[in-house]
Amino acid sequence: MRILLFSRPQTGAGPEGLRRLIGTIRRHGFDWAANDEIADEVARATGERPDAARRYGGRIDAGERAQLMVCYGGDGTLLEGVHRLGGAPIPVLGINAGHLGFLTGSPDDDLDRLFARIAAGDFAVEARAMLEVTGDFASEPDSRLALNEFTIQRHGAEMISVETYVDGQMVATYHGDGVIVSTPTGSTAYALSAGGPVVAPTCACLVISPLAPHNLTMRPVVIPDTARIELRIRARRAERFVTLDNRTYAVGPAAVFTVRRAEERILLALPHNISFYDTLRNKMMWGIDLRS
Repeated sequence: MRILLFSRPQTGAGPEGLRRLIGTIRRHGFDWAANDEIADEVARATGERPDAARRYGGRIDAGERAQLMVCYGGDGTLLEGVHRLGGAPIPVLGINAGHLGFLTGSPDDDLDRLFARIAAGDFAVEARAMLEVTGDFASEPDSRLALNEFTIQRHGAEMISVETYVDGQMVATYHGDGVIVSTPTGSTAYALSAGGPVVAPTCACLVISPLAPHNLTMRPVVIPDTARIELRIRARRAERFVTLDNRTYAVGPAAVFTVRRAEERILLALPHNISFYDTLRNKMMWGIDLRS
């Protein structure tokens, strides 16, 4: 089995974490390649510089024959790894070397057991929906796909307005800091901190959540994932930008964007018996009795 290892120098995993990870991958006999940014870190951690066959650059080549991408870090690392895949049908496994980690659910403290299960093919693969965004970007994005969310946000003190339509029907004009359109996977990311609902990742829906709305009656709206969402920015003086997951782009004062569920899906590898609800309960500490 060929593994694409993806990580970032700022994950905080450190040389010891990388030594353990590479050592475990080798012990279980996997062919592997690391992204350029972390390959140099691997060389410093292990004393062995990966050759050309064991490193890769920006986007994943369409002819790549890897069976798994392993993202070592936090959820942000996994999002960047997904972006590098560009919709390629390679399952993605997240190993959590960060903090909260809804996507990187596998812990890094038992790597031998984890990779033994991978070697045995003992893992499930769950398809996760993504967003496809078209519209008035100031510069062409390198990908129009997002796993978690698409946001329109203000930059500075001025409020912005976003007219929002679903299948041609007006939902609202959101006056405030902006608006988030999230997938079920993204419901536990930025949208959650904006007051959005927690959505099980297998639900066929999208969530529209206002950011700090001026009208306090504004609430998140859950819509079918077959819907077409149109967002029209109205900001004469306010500065604004948009994001596709963790990638930021400038936009004009009257930009218009269309958001749909993408044809492409991400395949999330789950080599353990921890369900979404287990993760939710543990990460959110819902099982703790705070009365004592």
